[in-house]
Amino acid sequence: MASLRRHDQHNGPRDAGVVLLHGIAGRSLMLRPLEKRLHRAGFATLNLHYESRKKPLERLAEDIRPAIADFVAGLGGPIHFVTHSMGGLLARVYIDRFRPARLGRVVMIGTPNGGSELADRLQNVGLYRAYFGPAGLQLVTTKDVTLAALPPADYEIGVIAGNRFLDPIAGLFVLPWPNDGRVSVDSCNLVEMTDTTTVKASHMGLLVHPTSFRQTLSFLRTGQFEPDRPLLRDTIAEIGRRAAS
Repeated sequence: MASLRRHDQHNGPRDAGVVLLHGIAGRSLMLRPLEKRLHRAGFATLNLHYESRKKPLERLAEDIRPAIADFVAGLGGPIHFVTHSMGGLLARVYIDRFRPARLGRVVMIGTPNGGSELADRLQNVGLYRAYFGPAGLQLVTTKDVTLAALPPADYEIGVIAGNRFLDPIAGLFVLPWPNDGRVSVDSCNLVEMTDTTTVKASHMGLLVHPTSFRQTLSFLRTGQFEPDRPLLRDTIAEIGRRAAS
């Protein structure tokens, strides 16, 4: 099931499209705030809902292929991917198997590229296995066969990680710090990524944080993230203090 929306291009590249992929146990509705920002920036979007808890990543990639193929056929420009959590892993598998001819850039938000220590702890718990299904078992830090077989990415990847958490047990005692309560910043990073940035938000908070929106658009447009604004303000303030002293 997909939310397919086409808008005239204004600020983005002509006929550029963005495929949005939610995380495990998520829904396309969760990416609607980000989708609306992409619309205002002039991008056409395909906000997919897929059965994230019922199938492994390789089968999910096959499931979303027809909708993406139809979307790509209606556009003349680059096809970008913007993903949250496990959606980033699904994008990597999809691109490896069914790479669009006009592949653009990929933004991964809170994606456990290095696996999740939470999945390590819970993988043998019956409730976890029953709820999160086959894909949930592919999120461990010991590389799943499908993910381990992926070649190094030869396309532009921007990684956005969160460094705030709501769950003190996971955030303080399970995951390496800094983390977003579900994934550590270190695990989000990918060797072949083009750029990376952190946002002061939790795993789900990343989906509604203004900085996530701004940085996603920046990477899609330019291939890099904007400098951290608080750091820039602090630097300017420090220069002012030194000049006054």
